[in-house]
Amino acid sequence: MAARAPAHYAANLMAATPKSSWPWVKALLHSVYDQPDAPSVQAQFDRVIDTLAGKLPAVATHLEDARADILAFTAFPKEVWRQIWSNNPQERLNREIRRRTDVVGIFPHREAIIRLVGAVLGWGHLPLAGAQHDAWAEQRRYIGLDVLTRCRHALAPTTTGQEETAATVPALTA
Repeated sequence: MAARAPAHYAANLMAATPKSSWPWVKALLHSVYDQPDAPSVQAQFDRVIDTLAGKLPAVATHLEDARADILAFTAFPKEVWRQIWSNNPQERLNREIRRRTDVVGIFPHREAIIRLVGAVLGWGHLPLAGAQHDAWAEQRRYIGLDVLTRCRHALAPTTTGQEETAATVPALTA
């Protein structure tokens, strides 16, 4: 299950849509994302497909084929829908990598750029230590650990707290 950012899918959909229909097809698509809960999202998506099927069958087919990708966000709690839709963290990371590589300019060999990008990806450049670093990192998370735990439970509600702890905490060996 791979969620797609609404703006990215809208661009893909517009490639299959006559230019004169772009405004109202975009409005229909965005009406799906404006719903208050998952059942409403599904119902609105079905209404959009029905509306498009009569006037633009190719667009309706394109939309129906992407249903699983477009509606993947509904499996998660509503409070994280905006973060799932957004590609801001990716763009921010790409800007940071570009900024760092532009400073260096020319790399002597492939391993040098891999080391620099790896350091940016690991965010190992923070000079904080211990609990101070942990607190800072938790504040800077795009999605907090508590929300991620609820997301995991939404996807696998059969896991108990003990099973989850056993799965994430390695056993001590003597």
